[in-house]
Amino acid sequence: MKRIALTLLLLGLATGAAWAEERFPPPEFETGYELPDTATPPPRTLTWERIDVAVLVLALSLATWLVLRKRSRRGVAWLGVGSLIYFGFFREGCVCPVGATQNVALAIFDSSYALPFCVLMFFVLPLGFALFAGRSFCSGVCPLGAIQEVVLLRPVGLPDFLERALRTLAYVYLGLAVYFAATGAAFVICRYDPFVGFFRLSGGFNMLVLGGCFLLIGVFVGRPYCRFLCPYGVLLDLAGRLSRWRVSITPAACVQCRLCEESCPYGAIALPSPRRDARARAAASRRLILLLVLLPLLVSVFAYLGSRAGKPLSLVHPTVDLALRVAAERDLSDAKASDETVAFRKTGETIVDLNVRARDRQAAFVAGGWWLGGWIGLVIGIMLIGLFTLPVRIDYEADRGRCLSCARCFPYCPTGHDRRRTLTGGAA
Repeated sequence: MKRIALTLLLLGLATGAAWAEERFPPPEFETGYELPDTATPPPRTLTWERIDVAVLVLALSLATWLVLRKRSRRGVAWLGVGSLIYFGFFREGCVCPVGATQNVALAIFDSSYALPFCVLMFFVLPLGFALFAGRSFCSGVCPLGAIQEVVLLRPVGLPDFLERALRTLAYVYLGLAVYFAATGAAFVICRYDPFVGFFRLSGGFNMLVLGGCFLLIGVFVGRPYCRFLCPYGVLLDLAGRLSRWRVSITPAACVQCRLCEESCPYGAIALPSPRRDARARAAASRRLILLLVLLPLLVSVFAYLGSRAGKPLSLVHPTVDLALRVAAERDLSDAKASDETVAFRKTGETIVDLNVRARDRQAAFVAGGWWLGGWIGLVIGIMLIGLFTLPVRIDYEADRGRCLSCARCFPYCPTGHDRRRTLTGGAA
């Protein structure tokens, strides 16, 4: 715990210079004009942002203690309810670490963007805890996970091949989110957040239906958004695999009862290695070598496809879209001018300058497309390689990356019950 505290202190000192969020009061109009309602909640005061960061640190610390020391499923569940109320409905789901991924990506690729300190802390702190103690944020702090945890009533397991394939979607979504944020096109994670409409008690019909579908699926499939789409979960997965401490299903020796496997609705229990004869191991090794050889080719092919998709994808950028609208109205004399083109002409900018900016944006999309396609190819290749790896494992263990630290498996472990009886003097 001392190392965690020291890390948090160093992070706070290192990011103090990032406190650059602009805070301007709205102008006062003398014409009776009223500011329209926005789709996002208004900025919080500096005091409230500090409170939010403090609550996040407290919740992460409490989650870590409940999972690694207390081993309390009930405590984690109640913490999730509290986080749902505070980070979800009270804070209206903004800022959240999931969406903060886009802010960080934009700050890296756009030097003119000042990354708010609160956003940076919400992005860094859960990853810092994951590096030491696993996915504490997912256990009972994330409001997106908490709302799905509440509706999980009749969990069913998924085949391993389907689980692996669906988890690949989160990596692809992360690549797309960084791609669109880095090019300045859109924050797709925030735009298509399936649960923010419930948190704000408002939202478009389509997004409310999407969120309702996720919750309906979540009655049977544990946390579908967290496991198969959450882009921040990809980063937590990678950080969790490097964690110093980790979730242990049993506090003592594993008795191979398989109760933990049946209790986990998230497919996060790593099973003992199956016994394979020499012929099966040799065949798996040959397939693994073949995939390793083909991996660069797969990455190259997807990188090329991504570059080819750059120009079509650039249409979502406002500058490119505006240039196309202006060109269309110029070619069609009877076309009705849109609000965007009318506003553009009032700026005094020439069409030539607009086209130059649009071409620059398209070039950025093409260049980013190489990286996006290569990332997708790499993810698919690693997923295929994972199918033929032969892990060495003799007991049932919680997978370091995929385990959400929900503590559901703790009450099912008979060894854990024996330990509690010993600690309580024979009481069950």
